[in-house]
Amino acid sequence: MLPILSPKTHLTTRLDWCITPLQFSPGRDKTSSRMNIGILTISDRSARGERTNASGPLIIEFVTGRLSAAIARQAVIPDEFDLIRDTLTAWADQDDLDVILTTGGTGFAPRDVTPEATRAVLHREAPGLAEAMRAASLAVTPHAMLSRAVAGIRGRTLIINLPGSPKAGRENLAVIASVLPHAVQLLRDAPSAEAGHRLA
Repeated sequence: MLPILSPKTHLTTRLDWCITPLQFSPGRDKTSSRMNIGILTISDRSARGERTNASGPLIIEFVTGRLSAAIARQAVIPDEFDLIRDTLTAWADQDDLDVILTTGGTGFAPRDVTPEATRAVLHREAPGLAEAMRAASLAVTPHAMLSRAVAGIRGRTLIINLPGSPKAGRENLAVIASVLPHAVQLLRDAPSAEAGHRLA
């Protein structure tokens, strides 16, 4: 079960709770193809323990299986702008994560502030990822037009918003999974990145 973080706890304590020691990677290795990934579930009800966090474990299963990635951080937090922003900032700046995947808070509800909190920490946006996910989802449901998910880069970390729905989150992740390894190579400035361009 993922740790549930109390909104009343100081931020540094929250972030300490997010560490999964056996899976934590101390730094990037440009020669390694394995990605270090953080999974941030954003949900008021899940953070309060009123609803099971279904999307986070499903995403973990996908990235550890299909992408052979290491889960370096995971947490469940409420839909609070400051907490989302500060968690993304700390994970990207301090934890050498290649990719942070958020799930939840991307819709039209008043407390759906994940896109705004994400934009507040990005140095560069990567709109193609969000556009591809919406385009693929639109073939499944017209509700895809209501997604406000964003993607972008902070430092050398790629941050991607996924829907809170377990089914939609997995479908969206499947759309972009094939390009994530090359995106990480580019962000790491890895020697293998040029070969990836030639194969594209």
